Amino acid sequence: MNELDAKGQATDLVLEYELDASPQKVWRAISVPEFREKWLPKGDLVDAEPISSAPGEEVSYRMKDNEPPFLESRVTFQVRPNADGTTTLRIVHGLADERLVQQPPTAANNNGLCLMRAA
Repeated sequence: MNELDAKGQATDLVLEYELDASPQKVWRAISVPEFREKWLPKGDLVDAEPISSAPGEEVSYRMKDNEPPFLESRVTFQVRPNADGTTTLRIVHGLADERLVQQPPTAANNNGLCLMRAA
């Protein structure tokens, strides 16, 4: 499932999982480096430290591709307890690279420097 922006275009990849584990156990798996590195190695992260965290509820990390063009993204893990003691884990992964921000088109007559090439 993808979240949509105002133009109806996909912005973030959103995944939800129902886990047969307590919220505390899921939280440890995503926030304690020794546990997290088993499934999300620090080599996949820009920094092993989270960029934001609400203990027991949500943690976000910056990731960077290991192949060109080396785009950066943000992945957020949200832990929600269910009434039966299980957990819903919501993962929101979105590109955060400034190179992807669309710049407004420039006018054709922007009076910018015009370079000509000789044949």
